Amino acid sequence: MLLDVRTYCCRPGTINAHLALYGEYGKGPQTRHLGEPLAYLKTETGNVNEFMHIWVFQNAGDREARRAAMWQDREWLDYIRRSAELGALASQNNRLMTPVEFFDLKR
Repeated sequence: MLLDVRTYCCRPGTINAHLALYGEYGKGPQTRHLGEPLAYLKTETGNVNEFMHIWVFQNAGDREARRAAMWQDREWLDYIRRSAELGALASQNNRLMTPVEFFDLKR
């Protein structure tokens, strides 16, 4: 199992607009290709301009194939264009992680 942990930071005051845009235009095509995320979270305390999502893949090949298909999807590309026009995203941090042996990650 491979977890794709993604943390994004929005410009102050733009996170709600970005999440609304994603909900309307990005969620459909992304989940069509990647499945439902393990988690999609926004910060309650700390940097309130951050949000995180975690995607689960069988392995690196599975991740690569599903993400490649997503990047061929016109609806996903439309969302990416709209997101760039909004200009809310300031930074992004991605980590690929695996569960430890003694923790059974339930899906």
